[in-house]
Amino acid sequence: MARKPIIAGNWKMNNTIAETKALIEDLKPLVKDAKCDVVICTPYTDLATAVELTKGSNIKVGAENVHWAEKGAFTGEISAKMLVELGVEYVIIGHSERRQYFGETDATVNARTKAALQAGLKPIICVGETLEQREKNRTKSVVRKQINGAFDGIDADELKNIVVAYEPVWAIGTGKTATSEQAEETIKNIRSMVAKLYGRKLANKLRIQYGGSMNPKNVSELMAQPNIDGGLIGGASLKAVDFSQVVNY
Repeated sequence: MARKPIIAGNWKMNNTIAETKALIEDLKPLVKDAKCDVVICTPYTDLATAVELTKGSNIKVGAENVHWAEKGAFTGEISAKMLVELGVEYVIIGHSERRQYFGETDATVNARTKAALQAGLKPIICVGETLEQREKNRTKSVVRKQINGAFDGIDADELKNIVVAYEPVWAIGTGKTATSEQAEETIKNIRSMVAKLYGRKLANKLRIQYGGSMNPKNVSELMAQPNIDGGLIGGASLKAVDFSQVVNY
């Protein structure tokens, strides 16, 4: 099954507008011939700048979160409609840091996903286990619960607009990385979980990224795995050369 790889950078809470301009201008010529989809997910304050500077390039822009309501009394939140108006195409939903620090649940991930899809955004849905859960051999059950929760009530025809990112929480920002075999095993399991919900044919078309410290040194080995379709890149996405090396693996 030929799935076009997708490499997305998650800038997290990094980069001013000036830094965003410099990074994108450095990045554009380095990834212009990429064979994969290239996405940068920036803080809200950088989105308008990123959209403007990537026009005419092969780089797409994503946000790092979205609210489930179209509007209302949700101080500090951003709606899908607002993101679409800016020209944003992708949005990260359910990142482990949102779950850990800001009370994100499977139910809110589902609500945000539905809102994003309804507005025409492409969600990158994050799932993954903590070190404690892995050591207790609970990886599969934890991820299954997250997948079932995220996709609850999502129509099969929306699957083409969704990307899943498997991010073992213990490998984010720690310098630790799941072995390519560990990543492949869990991502293969995720595909099987989606197949139980939507059938094998649609599950085989779903793009699933690895999101645990993918970098220029390990990208080739990870991307050689049959079920890994890209990466959700943290630290390496903040340097144009490093990110381009992952994109052009």
